[in-house]
Amino acid sequence: LLLTAVLPLAAVIIVLLITWGISINSSAAQERERNTLAPPTSVPKCSLSRVCPPSHIALRIRSGAADIVGPTVCFDGKIIMSHALNNVGPGLNIAVINAALWSMVLGKSIFVELLTQKKRIIKRGMIVLVASFDDVTQKMTNEMREIFSEMGSTLISSVKRRDSWVFAGRAGTKIKSLFEKQAVNDEKNNIYGGWPEMVEVGGCFPRVFSD
Repeated sequence: LLLTAVLPLAAVIIVLLITWGISINSSAAQERERNTLAPPTSVPKCSLSRVCPPSHIALRIRSGAADIVGPTVCFDGKIIMSHALNNVGPGLNIAVINAALWSMVLGKSIFVELLTQKKRIIKRGMIVLVASFDDVTQKMTNEMREIFSEMGSTLISSVKRRDSWVFAGRAGTKIKSLFEKQAVNDEKNNIYGGWPEMVEVGGCFPRVFSD
């Protein structure tokens, strides 16, 4: 009699366990499906505090520090210029981006030769990223300053010997850039002996060029 009473109870327990197991497996399968279908979480690029909208692209430009540490340029989440890449040097360091192809046309330490021949190399609408290292004024001419002004710089006219300067703009637009910063060489305030602090700008730069 006892055995007869136990068997139905055991059967009920087995059914409950099977049902519970099916429920757990079904929930796990649904969770896996949700994780598969859910879009991946976006991560801010170039160490920005937020993800840029689709109409913009992430960038960060850091000047050199004194004559020791070279500048760094990050564009769309990639370091495109740095000491480690061996494509920076004293003076102006410029990366030119073809906005149509999103490819770097040029990334190097550069002086008068490129800027005075800019019509052949830097086309209207191209994105130009600039970072100083050591002293940018040794070969700086009024013509070069005017070229940067045409790209949207409002500080280039005041950049002096050993100033730190970073800038991002578009060639030939003359639209004031929001991506520009300068630290003035001042003996009383310098933190690197004969050089001021390094400066940097970062943010979301418009992808589309419009007049």
